[in-house]
Amino acid sequence: MTARRRRPRRARATTGSRLVATLLLLVYGVLVAAVAYWPTPVDRGMRPRIDRVLAALHRRGLPDWFGYDQLEWWANVAFFVPLGLLVVLLIGGHRWWVAVLVGGAASVAIEVGQHLFLPSRYATVDDVVANTLGAALGALAGLALLAVVHARRRAKDRRAVRRLEV
Repeated sequence: MTARRRRPRRARATTGSRLVATLLLLVYGVLVAAVAYWPTPVDRGMRPRIDRVLAALHRRGLPDWFGYDQLEWWANVAFFVPLGLLVVLLIGGHRWWVAVLVGGAASVAIEVGQHLFLPSRYATVDDVVANTLGAALGALAGLALLAVVHARRRAKDRRAVRRLEV
């Protein structure tokens, strides 16, 4: 009788990753709510400084087409990377796409809330796209992290089995 080959398991969230992800999601959620629902744009008054930094970066090789609008868009992407990462660490890699859906839904909720309740804020579809992309990139980072943890765990288990066989 031959032993059946088991399919390799996908990287799963561990108890530790779930606990850390839950705590960090709570902190992150408060931060996101504070930034998203601040009565005025959080970068208000910072534009001259941001423009000076961009000008200095342009002198050092940053393409001239990369300006304030592109910086803001990529900041929106970066702002939601932690959400995608933490959701994958919480639920595991087998449902990574849930992190993207959560990111998109959270972004839509934020934009609708800004549109309805904050007249000095601007709700845009571009923000939803950037935030959702950020959540997707975070989910990919979470998958990579769980895969590394899973591979290390399997290697440790193999070493332990070899020691027992000797």
